[in-house]
Amino acid sequence: MNTTPIREDSYTEFKSNFSDAAIETLTAFANTKGGKVFIGLDDAGKPIQGFVLGPETLQKWVNEVKNKTQPSIIPDVGVIQVDGNIVGEITIKEFPVKPVAFRGRYLKRIKNSNHQLSPTEISDLHLQSLQLSWDSYPNQDAQFNDLNKEKIALFINKVNNGGRFLLPEDAYEAMLLLKLIKRDAVTNAAMILFSKGNLFYNVHIGRFKSPSLIIDERMINGNLFDVVEETSRFINSHLKVAFEITGKTTQRTEISEYPATALRELILNCLIHRDYTSPSDVQIKIFDQKISFFNPGKLYGNISVGDLKENNYTSELRNKLIAEAFYLTKDIEKYGTGFLRIRDAIKDYPTMTFSYQEQGNGFVTELAYIKQKINLNAHIMPATEGLIEGLNEGLNEGLKSLLSAISKKPGIQAKDLPALLDNRPLKTIERQIKELVAQKLIERRGSRKTGGYWTIVKNPYK
Repeated sequence: MNTTPIREDSYTEFKSNFSDAAIETLTAFANTKGGKVFIGLDDAGKPIQGFVLGPETLQKWVNEVKNKTQPSIIPDVGVIQVDGNIVGEITIKEFPVKPVAFRGRYLKRIKNSNHQLSPTEISDLHLQSLQLSWDSYPNQDAQFNDLNKEKIALFINKVNNGGRFLLPEDAYEAMLLLKLIKRDAVTNAAMILFSKGNLFYNVHIGRFKSPSLIIDERMINGNLFDVVEETSRFINSHLKVAFEITGKTTQRTEISEYPATALRELILNCLIHRDYTSPSDVQIKIFDQKISFFNPGKLYGNISVGDLKENNYTSELRNKLIAEAFYLTKDIEKYGTGFLRIRDAIKDYPTMTFSYQEQGNGFVTELAYIKQKINLNAHIMPATEGLIEGLNEGLNEGLKSLLSAISKKPGIQAKDLPALLDNRPLKTIERQIKELVAQKLIERRGSRKTGGYWTIVKNPYK
């Protein structure tokens, strides 16, 4: 018998006596990383006066735990001394086949308390214990002919040029090698990555002037590689750009509102790690001084928000095959390092912050700043050194492309502009025209009734 100082935490709990509550905690430990329940201590860890252990008490505890858990778990039991008093010690290891239930209830340990698992968490925990992921399961409604062979060919070419793996040029053989198909079965991952049809795993993205006023929005869906690129283009079209002239050269240097590396990582994080069994959409909101990303699905596995902040975690993948596909194309560098790269990318943006939290049944990340960066060397040189062309002259990519289209087609009418701008909605173009008019970069010639048109007053890019 040993005397040992103990306290409640993620792996330890005190109980004044053995009861169903003790078995619940053992179940939660078995579904997490294991732990100990000490019987005969109060909440402060002080011995309960008069607590005794009979000659068969420990074996009765083992039998009761075994009989009330599914699948049955068998703990190790023993006794220790605390301040000279006998205390029972029940130890359970992490169970290999999860989840374990106590009378039909599933729990996990978070910090020093037990939390009941949702149906999605129960499913995720089971797949983890089998070292499987949802995206590796067959899609019951799909056949190999439902996959876009041209997209697969582009993927194979990108992988082979990247140098991390060498795939055969035959689409079927390549998909078979990567376990994206299994004989005649097509996996969920293969459909999400390469489906001909629209599976409606949407990205709902909008540009807001206030929480209730949206000035542009788009619903993006399709196969995942295309969704990543289209989402990036939409975001870039709404970013402000500053220009710097240092005096050492006549060339102007563009400074993006947010670092491109950070935005790319956040987009990939949303799409690769989202819960594809959830009916919710990925939601991206662009405001004047912040951008937020919501993806369905809380943090996966045993990772907590605290672990992310301390960089103290091992990556666990909700969608292993999807993540592997993006790793092979070199869209992601290394599993579990995305947040590190985001933090590194914003170091050159002095007032920018990176925050994240679980929210509802999802996960939210956000980049925000107090003052936009307008100097490439703002972290080492004051902004007064060199000539800075202010933000008023900077245009986001959407306005810039509209200005370019008007410049190339003198006398063009608004109704004809969508064809020159990848079928951008006319309502969006009309809002952007108002912005260009407000900045005194274009003006109208003639009235609407007489076939008036828009013409360039000033083009800051010439």
